[in-house]
Amino acid sequence: MIYHITVGDFAATPLKEAINLEPSMQGEVFILKDILHVGPILKDEGTSFSAMRSAFWQQVIGNDKNPAEVNDMERLLDLSNEMFKDESIQAWFWMAPTPADICAYFWMLKYLSKHPGRLYIVNIANLPFLDENGKVFYPKSLSEIQPKEIVKARRLARHVTPAEVEVDTDDWKRIVDENAGIRTHEGGKKLTSRTETYYDDQLISFCSQQFQKASRIVGQAITKFGIPTGDIYLGWRLRKLAEEGRLQLQGDIAKTLKDYDVKLPGEVIAATTVGIP
Repeated sequence: MIYHITVGDFAATPLKEAINLEPSMQGEVFILKDILHVGPILKDEGTSFSAMRSAFWQQVIGNDKNPAEVNDMERLLDLSNEMFKDESIQAWFWMAPTPADICAYFWMLKYLSKHPGRLYIVNIANLPFLDENGKVFYPKSLSEIQPKEIVKARRLARHVTPAEVEVDTDDWKRIVDENAGIRTHEGGKKLTSRTETYYDDQLISFCSQQFQKASRIVGQAITKFGIPTGDIYLGWRLRKLAEEGRLQLQGDIAKTLKDYDVKLPGEVIAATTVGIP
């Protein structure tokens, strides 16, 4: 029995298809919903990790009618307990070169490294794959890979060694202690702590003194700069910038990014032309 661990529903889709194609991969896909490269990761005493993360995402969503619930920790502990009961269970972590995947890898080590020889990693960073047209490309996410190519990639699976666990656990402890608002991926398994304002100037660079849809601003920033936080987080940053007076908003900010507009503060002064008699 293999639990194939991945981050997010998009990455899980081709992985599920690959499992259906290859008998040796048979098992279940374990989807981590949270993205740990944004928000707090150092919990206060007396507060659970999931409660802390749920509170953070509730703030980001900004809509009390849709309560955020994060339970990756509880589900991961359940998986670990299953592995204690059944020594035939293996856990394979499929890791793409994204900050969300790197953070998830570090975070789960504390729990799944308790099962020596049964935690595997499949790291697709800097490896060539064939796209649907048979052309070679280097994917940044598991979601970009064709299922038949994922079947081939299963051969990359290897044990996470005790030495790796020791080094990577120390690195993660440092990152947790820094408890920054954002963590960026600098190649390999290196993470750098950043402030939560790290992408603010990139968002503002697409704003003008004319109102534009928030979805347009966020979409342009993600496309041009490859911001890996997702649109919900960046929408929260737009609202925070408005609270600071750096932007002006109009519309219903409790709804989606398409329901409110953004512009730089200040009025637009209409230009006039002086005629020459």
